[in-house]
Amino acid sequence: MESAVSVMNQLDNLQPENEQPESNPQEGSFADILQAFEESHSTAQAGQSVQGRVVAIHENHLLVDIGQKSEGVLSKDQLEGIEVPALGQELTVTISSRNEDGALTLALNKVVVPKDWSAIEKAFAEESPVTGTVTGQVKGGLTVDIGVRAFMPASRSGTRDVSDLHTLLGKEIRCKIIKLDTEKEDVVVDRRAVVEAELKAARTEAFAAVELGSQVQGTVRTVMDYGAFVDVGGVDGLLHVTEMSYGKVGHPSEVVKVGDTVSVKVIKKDPKQNRISLSLKQTQEDPWTLAASKLTKGERITGKVVRLADFGAFVEIQPGVDGLIHLSEMSWSKKARKPSDILTVGETVEAVVLEIKPGQKRIGLGLKQAHGDPWKDVTTKYPVGAIVEGTVTNLAQFGAFLELEEGIEGMIHIADLASENRIEHPQEVIKVGETVKAQVLSVELDKHRIRLGTRQLLPTPADDFIREHKVGDSVSGRVVEVKGNRAKVEIAERVTGRCTLPGPKEDEAPSKSSSSKASITDLGAMLAAKWKEGGSAIADRKQGGVRVGQIARFKIAALDPEKKAIDLEYVGG
Repeated sequence: MESAVSVMNQLDNLQPENEQPESNPQEGSFADILQAFEESHSTAQAGQSVQGRVVAIHENHLLVDIGQKSEGVLSKDQLEGIEVPALGQELTVTISSRNEDGALTLALNKVVVPKDWSAIEKAFAEESPVTGTVTGQVKGGLTVDIGVRAFMPASRSGTRDVSDLHTLLGKEIRCKIIKLDTEKEDVVVDRRAVVEAELKAARTEAFAAVELGSQVQGTVRTVMDYGAFVDVGGVDGLLHVTEMSYGKVGHPSEVVKVGDTVSVKVIKKDPKQNRISLSLKQTQEDPWTLAASKLTKGERITGKVVRLADFGAFVEIQPGVDGLIHLSEMSWSKKARKPSDILTVGETVEAVVLEIKPGQKRIGLGLKQAHGDPWKDVTTKYPVGAIVEGTVTNLAQFGAFLELEEGIEGMIHIADLASENRIEHPQEVIKVGETVKAQVLSVELDKHRIRLGTRQLLPTPADDFIREHKVGDSVSGRVVEVKGNRAKVEIAERVTGRCTLPGPKEDEAPSKSSSSKASITDLGAMLAAKWKEGGSAIADRKQGGVRVGQIARFKIAALDPEKKAIDLEYVGG
């Protein structure tokens, strides 16, 4: 330590710069030199290893001159197992910090090991770790005593940042010799490689200890957009966002946070990559199991529309359980072409459970069923023969569709469309949006089908005949068909009536003796009649004296305009 006398001697030998005649030369020189002295002796840094000399010994500490403007304080606790140095003895110490009084506190560099180059050379050749003590901090790294003085670059110290280097001072570490020059006594060591190798070994051991399918406790270490990393016994496992909950998760932070302790299931192990996949939701009861046990077919439920697809809409029945409303089950009407025509995401709807398949995790829902089936009373509202009115909604090659009311459509086949000429497509006689009248031809309730016709509403010869005649009128007609006691009689062009015939007279009944003789003659006549009538009937067939082809007199017994039916009564030939 420099004394006050030496300082004064420096003052005497120095001349102040830019001396002014009117100023005090001695006063200016002293201020400048004192400032320069303090600046030159205030370069001590924490972690710096320096040589010092014991200048005072007190009860609990020693004062060591380390070339600074004040002595450093070395606690006697640092001398455990070592003889107290004598006054004037030189020591190698490390600057630790400053105490409350502003004095520098020192740490003794205890390791004084004789050089053993053979052991060091062997460790270097075998790339085996060695043990050393960090003795000081120098530019670019640390000094380490491994039996000889070695240098450890800051980048190979294993600390997160250069500012953390001082935390290793005085500590015993394991490191690896990465450079050795015995002639120059140049030794470089690497702690980072050893730390990483030990960490890898620890992780491998921890990975092996985690059993696939086991449920373990872990601590959330990091939360990312796609999931969270959980420390389970020293190894990190990925808890993907899809494995956090059976319900929809917008972001992992909605479920877990850094520092949370969670119970997770190990669902996958990848030994090659030392990766573990975890699941939080699989430690909980599957909501599909609960849903399958609680829901019943035909039950009404209320849920929120969470997603729309081309084929339907998904409705959240409960967290983790979605049901599908297929497009075909959204409306009784066929107007909807896509789900967005009827539903929107976020909308709350009421639906009916149509099917439950727990094994496939499928629940089929119906929206239209919740609004009631308009086909329930269709046979009452639209009986066969009824005249109805509706709007043309669609045209196809085979016919036209007519909406009778919301959810109920009928189909008019192309053959039943009113037209004087043969048509190739319904658009030739009917247009979409047009309101038309039609007659109900048939109803298939189980298939939700109603067949209609417009051709049936056109006036026919039968309509004209019924309009021009009344019950009791006498008409003549030709018998065109006889079946038992029933005959079909043509009473006008394209107009026929039905007649119940009287029983045969006794004198007209054929005898057994004559039947065999006339069999060949009668057969020829029957064949001729069949050819003449186009195969419609046997010409000589008789019932009560009436035969096919016979012209007779009849009386109108009944007229039915709706069914276009005419009943006749036989008068005579």
